[in-house]
Amino acid sequence: MKNLILKSYKIFIILMFSLIVLGAQPVQLGEEKTFFHGYSIPKPIIKVGLGVNLGDVKISSSSGMNVYEVNHNYKFLTKDINDVYIKGYKEKFSEKFAIQVVQTGERKKAERLAQELRSRVEHNVFVKSTHKKSIGGNFRVMVGDFISRGDALEYIKKLQEMGMENMWIVREEITEDQSRPLWIIFGDEVRSLSDHSVLYFIPSNPQSYLSYKGRDYRGIFVLKASRKGVILINILNIEDYLKGVVPSELSPYSYPSLEAQKAQAVAARTYAIKNIGLNGDKGFDLCDTPKSQYYKGMDAEHPLSTQAVESTRGEVAVYNGKLIDALYTSTCGGRTEDVENIFLGPSLPYLRSTKCVYEKQKEWQIHRENKIPPVYVNNRNVNREISFLISLEVLPRETDPLFYREEISSKETLEWVWEAQELFGKKDGKLVLENSPVALSDFVMLVTRAFGWRERAESLTLKSEREFVLKNSENWGEEVKKYTAYLFQTGIFPPTEQSLLPDEPLSRGEVAFYLARIVESYQGIYHHGIFRGFKGDQIKLEEEKKERRERIKRELTLSPEAFLLKSFGVDWSFTSQYYLLGGERIRWLEKDQKICYLEVEYPPHSNILDRSSAYHSWRVRYSRERLGRRINRYYPIGELVDLVPQKKGKSNRVIQLLIEGTETDVVVKGLRIRRLLGLKETLFVIDRNYGEGGEITHFTFCGRGWGHGVGLCQVGAHGMAQSGADYKEILKKYYQGIKIKENFE
Repeated sequence: MKNLILKSYKIFIILMFSLIVLGAQPVQLGEEKTFFHGYSIPKPIIKVGLGVNLGDVKISSSSGMNVYEVNHNYKFLTKDINDVYIKGYKEKFSEKFAIQVVQTGERKKAERLAQELRSRVEHNVFVKSTHKKSIGGNFRVMVGDFISRGDALEYIKKLQEMGMENMWIVREEITEDQSRPLWIIFGDEVRSLSDHSVLYFIPSNPQSYLSYKGRDYRGIFVLKASRKGVILINILNIEDYLKGVVPSELSPYSYPSLEAQKAQAVAARTYAIKNIGLNGDKGFDLCDTPKSQYYKGMDAEHPLSTQAVESTRGEVAVYNGKLIDALYTSTCGGRTEDVENIFLGPSLPYLRSTKCVYEKQKEWQIHRENKIPPVYVNNRNVNREISFLISLEVLPRETDPLFYREEISSKETLEWVWEAQELFGKKDGKLVLENSPVALSDFVMLVTRAFGWRERAESLTLKSEREFVLKNSENWGEEVKKYTAYLFQTGIFPPTEQSLLPDEPLSRGEVAFYLARIVESYQGIYHHGIFRGFKGDQIKLEEEKKERRERIKRELTLSPEAFLLKSFGVDWSFTSQYYLLGGERIRWLEKDQKICYLEVEYPPHSNILDRSSAYHSWRVRYSRERLGRRINRYYPIGELVDLVPQKKGKSNRVIQLLIEGTETDVVVKGLRIRRLLGLKETLFVIDRNYGEGGEITHFTFCGRGWGHGVGLCQVGAHGMAQSGADYKEILKKYYQGIKIKENFE
């Protein structure tokens, strides 16, 4: 009787364990929690796959974890352990291929089309339903299977002869079991596990966290064996999950706008809840890669994105009361596209082509007339360096180019060097410079002592380097040669000036140029940040503090005597007027809490919201042969002849492309164009190069954007936020006609 009671109790524990932890959790928001041996996870929970087909796995804990095994019974393995090793087995994979002919959202339609196709082809035709919720539909009419990609390519020709278009080769992995058992190692103990075992790794206390592959994670881990090999799953509250997703999808370092981060949080939450169960056949919901949503655990968390998640807690985007397909793209290139043109599915009223501009865009003008005419030293214009030193009060406020062409005196040189020293707390009253005019060798010895570089020059510059840098330098003394070589090595003297003579007198312009390069070599002389606005003489900005990885809001006065410069990559120019939209990168010099020198890094001349993206525009060049080999992996076209865009969407994306080959022509549509050609986007035009015989030798794709181009433009959201939009306005711009719903159930 006692044994029967114990047995019944054990069965009850297993059943309760299965219901609470292993069973599917309803998606709901509220205070309900899932408990496991005192460790609670607030609902709704999400299961994230951290790896499939794993071999050896090491799991660590910050302050201890408990490990449980569940197979045909329930077993407590160890308590308060810090590290666990699992020697898993990986499945041995081979592959097979099938041809997707039709994709639809209706099972009856798919079955009807499959039946019609069976009467026309001798190969196997079947309907495959997928667990993944696809905009194009979950039911696919397939022809197959084929042993190799080549067999599938060959059969596509027959289907094309029947008038079928827009086919796609699908690769599927098949597995063959290997006879490697599962083992778990903790401490000095080694135990074998059943192939049906499920392991749970539970932090010993709520403040503890688990680690895998150097990343820390909230919640608990589950490890299980499957036909896809060993799978590791992170189970946690969905809000905690989003704290690792939002900064991974939209970097708070590159795009530190709270409202944009909040828009990303709502979009990511909507996507996650709508796709619960997406990978149910593997035991988890979403994977941790961009195929679902990029999730890097606690390591990615940032105070700004965490604030965005917490301040929008439970909020989702709905259309007619239902969760939307919250698609988002990195950089839309100026306009998003209608969803059906990219994903070849149904038209969705909230995923329509949208201009990536902000109708309430602000514009600021900043005006100053302070300029320095060109000052040429050794065929180099040094007026930027002169304005830099004038702003720091190292040089007198002299703008006449003739002044800088004259030879400099020893008194002036000492005064300028002393002022430069003071910037770094290095003023040395014992500096002496007797010769006037000042020779190059005198200047080298002076600045080496003034900035404490003697030991650097002696220890960090090799003799062979000195001889290499200063060829034909018989007139240089050994000590001067050593220090001069160091100034070349560190870039104070540009390589183009290796022909300088030690006794050559220096002009004021030369000393100003070298001294500016010395000052600029010190970190922290410039302030860096983002322009936010201008009113009166006050500039609003966010200063970047790289050592603390944060930005601080500041408001500074622009000096009436400030120099204004524009930079375009390595090029720059003085200007008397800025036209700024906000969000531009700037660097400046401060004196007495005033900006005395300002440089604006100009993005492309555009009002497009994603203009700050590195992928605002791009260019890719392929040889015809290389691109042809890539296309033949999917379609048997023979040699590539040409690419002809046949249809464009509202955003000018290529949504239908004719591929001409020597054996056959193929029409490709939607997102497959990007995958087929290996491009960042389908918003492109094609330039061609021709050989002597008139044949195409190269294709050059000039494009804009990065991603699929549908839904929320992430960099555009940042641009809207910089211009004053809140997150709801951002979401309603890119997802038309939606509502933001709180506490969705």
